[in-house]
Amino acid sequence: MSLLGVSSLHAVPWKNGLGTTRELAIYPSGADTESFLWRISIADVTDAAPFSSFPGVDRSITLLEGAGFIMTLDGAREHALTTAYAPFAFPGEASIDVALAGGATRDFNLMLRRAGARGTVEVWAGAGHRHVPEDAVLLHCARGALRVEDTSLGAGDSWLVSTPVQDVALNDDAVVLAVRVTLLQG
Repeated sequence: MSLLGVSSLHAVPWKNGLGTTRELAIYPSGADTESFLWRISIADVTDAAPFSSFPGVDRSITLLEGAGFIMTLDGAREHALTTAYAPFAFPGEASIDVALAGGATRDFNLMLRRAGARGTVEVWAGAGHRHVPEDAVLLHCARGALRVEDTSLGAGDSWLVSTPVQDVALNDDAVVLAVRVTLLQG
């Protein structure tokens, strides 16, 4: 089991150099932005900067903190990323311009190379036990607390799934982002 605290991760520039992100996990290990099959990160958006282009990559973004922003996709369609913990999927090759809704934000990102992987971000909320699916690769505690075996995770912590676990326990106010990824054959 690998426990990751977002505050302990090094911030690196976005591919386009206009923002920063903290990489939680990448596959295969050691891959870069041109060679990953999947990548999970947490980005800080402080200015109305366009998103980096990732042709051939399916992306999912989830607001974690802040008022969020309005995304304009390819100069036409708008999406308000202003509700926390509501994943939004979009193609990585889309031209994305951003207008902040009220100051800096932090968001959770899943990127999947379309030819090599499929995946989703599931939102688990409220107290109880949750079954960890076989294709889960990472659990991110966005709010509250989560218990995995004998380890507690607090808000901002992530657990990189490396061995099968039957279930996890969430406290009353917990919100967990569960990332599921399936690698494609061929």
